[in-house]
Amino acid sequence: MSSSLSRLSCLCFASTSTRGYCNILYTMNIRWPRLLTPTHLSQIIRTQKNPLTALKIFNEAKSKYPNYRHNGPVYAAMIGILGNSGRITEMKEVIDQMKIDSCECKDSVFVDAIKTYERAGLLDEVLTLFKNIPKFNCVNWTESFNTVLQIMVNESRFETAHRLFVENSCGWEVRSRIRSLNLLMRALCERGRSDIALQVFQEMDYQGCYPERETYRTLMRGLCEDGRLNEAKHLLYSMFWRISQKGSGADIVIYRTLLDAFCHHGQVEEAMEILGKILRKGLKAPKRSSHRIDLSYCRDGQDVERIKQLINEALIKGGIPSLASYTAMAIDLYKENKIVEADKVLEVMQDGGFRPTPLIYEAKMEALCREGKVDEAVKVIETEMMEGTCVPTVRLYNVVLRGLCNGGKSAFAVGYLKKMAKQVGCVADKETYTILVDGLCREGRFAEASRVLEEMLIKSHWPCVETYNVVIKGLCSVGRQYEAVLWLEEMISQGMLPQSSSWNSLVSSVCCNLGICNEAYSLLTAS
Repeated sequence: MSSSLSRLSCLCFASTSTRGYCNILYTMNIRWPRLLTPTHLSQIIRTQKNPLTALKIFNEAKSKYPNYRHNGPVYAAMIGILGNSGRITEMKEVIDQMKIDSCECKDSVFVDAIKTYERAGLLDEVLTLFKNIPKFNCVNWTESFNTVLQIMVNESRFETAHRLFVENSCGWEVRSRIRSLNLLMRALCERGRSDIALQVFQEMDYQGCYPERETYRTLMRGLCEDGRLNEAKHLLYSMFWRISQKGSGADIVIYRTLLDAFCHHGQVEEAMEILGKILRKGLKAPKRSSHRIDLSYCRDGQDVERIKQLINEALIKGGIPSLASYTAMAIDLYKENKIVEADKVLEVMQDGGFRPTPLIYEAKMEALCREGKVDEAVKVIETEMMEGTCVPTVRLYNVVLRGLCNGGKSAFAVGYLKKMAKQVGCVADKETYTILVDGLCREGRFAEASRVLEEMLIKSHWPCVETYNVVIKGLCSVGRQYEAVLWLEEMISQGMLPQSSSWNSLVSSVCCNLGICNEAYSLLTAS
């Protein structure tokens, strides 16, 4: 106990000046090369566990090599390291230094910094950085523009988003406006203003933009949800001659949205008429193919869902079979949690000689997990995929692990680390370990969470501040103070600042145990 107390007191002293502490304790005796290049420096700073140590090396490079100059990629590496560790003040200093150096930099540098500000809730800093991009040596900031626009829309700051679009969309620095227009239309549709979204769509020609499949999908869904079926039907006809001239299986989801809407509003016969046009003009169905649907299922507006199922079957079987059409339809049905119907699409797909893709399995497992059927999701990855000769990826494993942890089965989920290690090309990533640690902590399994966290560090995946804080407080709650102090040391060694609640948990836990020990000692001496 005295060991925990002494280590804790040292850490309390050290944390009052984290920058100085880390510079003194973690100054690296790196082997500087005779000739330093930006590529070499990027490699050196990426291997540092402590972002402040990496920054110190970054700043020392110029003094050690008078002829050396940082370039865009090494600035991007340093900004990314500081941003990922939450060192916003230091990141801003490096960004300002990059502006002074006027080295050529890519748009992705600003995207990373903007996302860091967003995570920290600094929306004003997001706007300030974007407005200052013209002061940097960057000739194309399309991605930054789209990222800022997305953030403003997500935060419901529509006036700001509109002003940004008007001020920046016509400049030569923004190479493509189609994504930003799609974003604005989606935001309008989500708020029940598909009529304005339709006006934006109609203005696209004047903007020099051409609608893509996502444009039609967004607007079609918005019009149908608002009950604007006449406009939706005319949108379909414009789609026929703009993007469906050659017939594409991926368009099947857009057609299904419209047909479902007509059926939902009781206009089944018109839906049948539109279906015929879709099969001929949209899906380029062979002339010999004929798909008649018995409307007796829908007398007096009854059993509309059965009609929708038959329409889905007609869309799948009526066109030219393709992997794109099967994939689009299955994923769309799984997203709507219509698992039985989606499974039927998979059966038809496999009977036709097509193999389901990892994207389909991912959608299926997500749907099963949403419905609380985690055991069935496990069977998909362990049985169904293996039988279909589809190798699970890390992304698919993460879906299952998240479902297991959310379902209170985190201990079982940990066992998948060994399975993943045995599979070639499937290595657990940072997200994998974070899911497991969070799940174990939610169930109060802090000792197991500590072991997984240790393995995470061995694999060179650095946890975030929140993960450390949860583990430290959890270990204190179960009387493992010494282990908690070790994680606190590790946290500070990476230049992270623990939350005040973590300090409170440690101090309270250690002092409480000291009080118990003193009381026991007094009883022993008294006897």
